[in-house]
Amino acid sequence: MATVTLMTDRDANAIPAVKAVFDDIRAVRKTDFINNFWRGLAHDPAQLARIWEQVKAIMGTPGALDPLTRELIYIAVSTANGCSYCIHSHTAAARAKGMTDAQHAELVAIIGLAGQTNHLVTALQIQVDPEFQVK
Repeated sequence: MATVTLMTDRDANAIPAVKAVFDDIRAVRKTDFINNFWRGLAHDPAQLARIWEQVKAIMGTPGALDPLTRELIYIAVSTANGCSYCIHSHTAAARAKGMTDAQHAELVAIIGLAGQTNHLVTALQIQVDPEFQVK
């Protein structure tokens, strides 16, 4: 259960700064759906606008990584951080961008392996090989 109320469209429409962001989310994503993350964040209009601008800039602007790869990274980081909401929302986004069941299975295997080996290296305090150092 959320620790804040999720802002309704009626409430959002009464706050111009929130309405503007919600309208932009709808326009950019070409949908009427505003997810619960944005509805909870809307209680702080400045933060809502700031985070939305970052999401558009990082996840929505063409760059060196393709959109599916970006979603896969988001899923991996969300898993490492234990964010169930983000795992679900970005898995849905990855599927919408073409992620197959086989790709998802491979991603989960890599996440599991990386978590295991990261914990082992941390527990053993293995020093980084000189060959891996940036020069």
